[in-house]
Amino acid sequence: MTFPPPTQPTPAPTAAARPRVLSGMRPTGALHLGHYHGALKSWVQLQSTHDCFFFVADWHALTTHYQHREGLEQSVYDMVVDWLAAGVDPEQATLFIQSRMPEHAELFTLLAMSTPSSWLERMPSYKDTVAENRELATFGFLGYPLLQAADILIYKAAFVPVGEDQSAHVEVTREVARRFNHLYAPLLPEPQALLSDTARLPGLDGRKMSKTYGNAIAMRDTPEVVEQKVRQMPTDPQRVRRNDPGEPERCPVWALHQVYTDDTTRRWAADGCRSAGIGCLDCKQPLIDAIQREQAPWRARAEELLADPKKVHWIVEVGTERARAVARKTLREVRAAIGLNY
Repeated sequence: MTFPPPTQPTPAPTAAARPRVLSGMRPTGALHLGHYHGALKSWVQLQSTHDCFFFVADWHALTTHYQHREGLEQSVYDMVVDWLAAGVDPEQATLFIQSRMPEHAELFTLLAMSTPSSWLERMPSYKDTVAENRELATFGFLGYPLLQAADILIYKAAFVPVGEDQSAHVEVTREVARRFNHLYAPLLPEPQALLSDTARLPGLDGRKMSKTYGNAIAMRDTPEVVEQKVRQMPTDPQRVRRNDPGEPERCPVWALHQVYTDDTTRRWAADGCRSAGIGCLDCKQPLIDAIQREQAPWRARAEELLADPKKVHWIVEVGTERARAVARKTLREVRAAIGLNY
C-alpha cells in the first residue's frame, strides 16, 4: 500500500490546553531495556496527559559521530519502531526527525547571535569530553546545548523529561530563553526539567546498561536470548559455592530485581540468598520470567511494523509536518521580535 504525500499539516493530536513536553533520543538503532525504563516508559505515560513532541535527534548524533554515519538511516527507523512497539502512540504524540526540520537550525542561528560563548564553554560535558578526545573540539559539539535549546524553545515546551545528568542542559535553555526575552520580547517560555522517577537501569554486569559496555538486553531480544543473558550474569563474588550464604547488595542480579519483581519475590530471593536456601539460578528465574512478559507485546507490535515499513515512514512523515506547523509559527514570531520580518 502506498501513501500520498501530506498536503496540509495534520492538527496536533492533543488539546492545546495541555502542557507541552519535548524530548528526543539520538538514533542508536534498536533500543535496550535501559532506554525503555529511562525514557520510553515515561513517554508512554505522558502522552495521555500532555501535548508530547518526541524527535529523533540525528543532528545531535553527528556532534560526536560526524565521521561514523554509516547505517544512520537504519538506526533512525529501528529506533522509531521500538518507540511504537513500547506504546508511543502517533495519534496522541507527535513523532518527527530533527534533520527534517531546518526551522531548528534557523532558530539555533538566531539564538547564537546573542548567546555568550562562555555559557557553552563552561558545560561540564563539553570540557570533560574534549579533554579526553580533542577530535570533538568542534563548533558543532560546542554548540550542542544551544541546538538543544532551539529544539525545545521552538515548540515552547513547558517540560523536558531528563535524567539528573542532563538537567544542566535544561538550565542553559532557560538562560537562553531569559536572555532572548530580555533583549527582544517576552516570547519564549522557560521550560522545566521533568526528572525521571526511574534510576539508571543496571546492565548485566552491574554497570549502567549500555551497548558500549556490551551488557544490554535489547527490547526485542528473543526469550531464548534473554534467558541466556540473565543466566550468565555474574553474581555475588563472595558466594563461591552453592551452600555459601550471599549478600544481594553485592549482586548485579539484585539490582534488576528492584525493577522487575514484586516485594514478595524480592523477600524470597533475599532470604534465600542470605541463607543459601536457593541457588543463583533459582534467584534469576523470576527475573527472566518478568523480562520476557514485559517484552512479549513489544515484539508482537514490532513484527507488525517491520512487515510494513512504509507505515513507519508515513507516521514519521505526518509527525514531521505536524511539528513543522508549530515550529514555523514560533519562528515567525522570533523573526518579528528580532526585526527580521521583512
